Amino acid sequence: MTREDILTLIPQRDPILMVDELLEAAPDGGTATLTVRPGNYFLGEDGRMEETGLLEHIAQSASAVAGHHALAAGATAPPVGYIGEIKKFHCHRLPQTGEELRTTVRLGPEAEGVTLLAAETRADGELVADTQMKIYIPRG
Repeated sequence: MTREDILTLIPQRDPILMVDELLEAAPDGGTATLTVRPGNYFLGEDGRMEETGLLEHIAQSASAVAGHHALAAGATAPPVGYIGEIKKFHCHRLPQTGEELRTTVRLGPEAEGVTLLAAETRADGELVADTQMKIYIPRG
């Protein structure tokens, strides 16, 4: 999937577009990537992505998976979701410019539009961050 294709899966746009590609999507989750580039909205002065950028990348990775599922089910536009809760966030290190992040999202149970998920973000195989989130997607 190309960067242009990702725009069909998530509602976010530049300057806060934080997913380059959805590599895979399965009923229980998926994997998305982002290359940390100069000028990224979430870069600190030291050229490293801030924790808020990691969280946004993880949320948008989950959004890409949800968008894939929604479009496959016949939706005409990707759903708009909201982070309802972030639990157990661990930032093991801040990624630097030039690194490719690969985030795997595992979807858990869903009730009343709220989905529990777990995610891990890696750079060159090294764990960068992991967390649990609750995402709310209003039913339409």
